[in-house]
Amino acid sequence: MSRPLIGVTTSHLRGWRSWQFQRFAIWRAGGKARRLTARRVDDVTKAASALDGLVIGGGDDISASLYGGAVQPAIRIDPERDRLEYSLLDALAGCPVPVLGVCRGAQMLALWRGGSLIEDIYTTYPDLPRLRTVLPRKRVDVEPDTRLAAILGRDQVWVNSLHHQAVERPGDGMRLAAADRRGVTQAIEHLGDRFLLGVQWHPEYMPQKSAQQRLYRALVAAAR
Repeated sequence: MSRPLIGVTTSHLRGWRSWQFQRFAIWRAGGKARRLTARRVDDVTKAASALDGLVIGGGDDISASLYGGAVQPAIRIDPERDRLEYSLLDALAGCPVPVLGVCRGAQMLALWRGGSLIEDIYTTYPDLPRLRTVLPRKRVDVEPDTRLAAILGRDQVWVNSLHHQAVERPGDGMRLAAADRRGVTQAIEHLGDRFLLGVQWHPEYMPQKSAQQRLYRALVAAAR
């Protein structure tokens, strides 16, 4: 069987390193990755129709205008990418194409489903350690009887952390799937059969962790 085509959204300005890791993880899982940026996609409907699966990747903050947040001049945003990802999710809304959200991508999934974000976790949780690393240094508790728990095969995982925002409300038809020890949301997923799963960490940067690779194998399996 040919490899399922998995689209991966990234910034057209940045994100080269993450894209290479995403492509490798998807290839290892049996899929074929296609990079999607606002400058590469002219026809969203046509691009979406060609996909067997989608990864909403990590990167710059989501524009505050999408969730009623306060504009922070020092924060990098990419409104063109925001519009692309929203449009892709809209185009795939009526079909069973699986979607994995990574870091910013998990937040985008929540907003698309009508949820909300914590604009800055260090303001909401003043005693939260300022951890920023691609290494698995944060312990996360996975909710039992969730799709995520079934995929990872465990109730606790150590993950990396590169975010300062997080999901507050998962959105319509979504639920909390994992949280860290301070209560910050670390994963969300769809309540039904649809593969809509978002993780706040970057599994692509942990190719040595079999549990993280299982996320991509599950995505590719659903894409088939």
